[in-house]
Amino acid sequence: MRSRRVATLTALLTVAASGIGVSGHPLPAAPHCRVFPRDNPWNQRVDGLPVHHRSAAIVRSIGLNETLHSDFGSGLWDGGPIGIPFTTVGGDQDKVPVRFVYAGESDPGPYPIPADAPIEGGSGSDGDRHVIVVDRAECKLYEMFDAHARTGGTSWKAGSGAVWDLDLNRMRPLNWTSADAAGLPILPGLVRFSDVRTGRIDHALRFTASRTRRAFVYPARHFASSLTNRNLPAMGQRFRLEKSFDVSTFPYQARVVLRALKQYGMIVADNGSDWFISGSPSAHWNNDALHKLSRVTGEHLEVVKVSSLRP
Repeated sequence: MRSRRVATLTALLTVAASGIGVSGHPLPAAPHCRVFPRDNPWNQRVDGLPVHHRSAAIVRSIGLNETLHSDFGSGLWDGGPIGIPFTTVGGDQDKVPVRFVYAGESDPGPYPIPADAPIEGGSGSDGDRHVIVVDRAECKLYEMFDAHARTGGTSWKAGSGAVWDLDLNRMRPLNWTSADAAGLPILPGLVRFSDVRTGRIDHALRFTASRTRRAFVYPARHFASSLTNRNLPAMGQRFRLEKSFDVSTFPYQARVVLRALKQYGMIVADNGSDWFISGSPSAHWNNDALHKLSRVTGEHLEVVKVSSLRP
C-alpha cells in the first residue's frame, strides 16, 4: 500500500512540475470541475510581465482619478442580488431549448437551465440579465446574456449564449461574441467568496470600461465599439495593480482582491461603468470592506503586455 501511495504521489508531482493537466481551483459546489486548466489565460499570473508601451495613455482614457468599484456584495440593490450569480446542476437536470437573438454567434441549445436559475439583477431586471450554470457532471459551463425564461422555464430566450468545456482551453471562433462583449467566459473572472475565504484568488478578474475601441487583444475574440482611438482600451486588455501599492491597511476581503490584482490582474470584458470589478453575490460579503477598494484609483493601475501568454 505504501509503495502505491509513493508512486501516486510521484506521478502527481511530475504532472504538477510539467504543468500538464493541472487546473485552477474548483468550485465548492462542483468539486470535480476546475475552472479551466492552469495555463488558461485567466489563470496565468502577470506580475512579472512588462508594462505595455501605451499604458499611461490607456489608463488615462478610463480615468486616472476614477476609483475601483466592487460591482458585487451582500444584500439587494434595486430589488436584485448585487453581482453576477451562478449556479451548478447535476447530470439529471433537464436541458431546455434556448432561442437566441444573435444565433449566428451563439452555441445552440438545449442548455441545462433550471426554471429558477438566478438571473443577474433579479427576475425583474432590465439590465444584462446574465445566467450562468455549471453542469458538474460534465464539467461544462453554460452562459447566457439577456436571458428570459419562457413558459415557466421550459424554454428560454436570450441575446447570446456560449458553452465552455472547463477541462479545455478552447476559444470562441474569431469575431464571435459570447455572453460577454469580449467573447470571453464570465465565470472565471468573477470575484467569488469561496476564493476570498481561502485568502487567495488565483485568477484574473473581469472589469468594465465605459469607452473601449474597435479592437480586441488576446484572449478576447470580439469588440463592441465603433471608436478607433488607440488610447482607448481594447476588449481583452489586461491591467494590474502597481507592485509598489501598499495593500496592508485594507480590510481582509478588499486586501485579497487587491493581491489578486497585483498577481493576476483584470481583463476588460464589456462596456460599462469605469473600473467596475465583477463578482458573484454572497451573504458573506462585507460591503463596508469592499467599499474600501475605492481608495484605489486609475493612477495606481497599469496595462500589461501579455504577448508572452499566447499558446
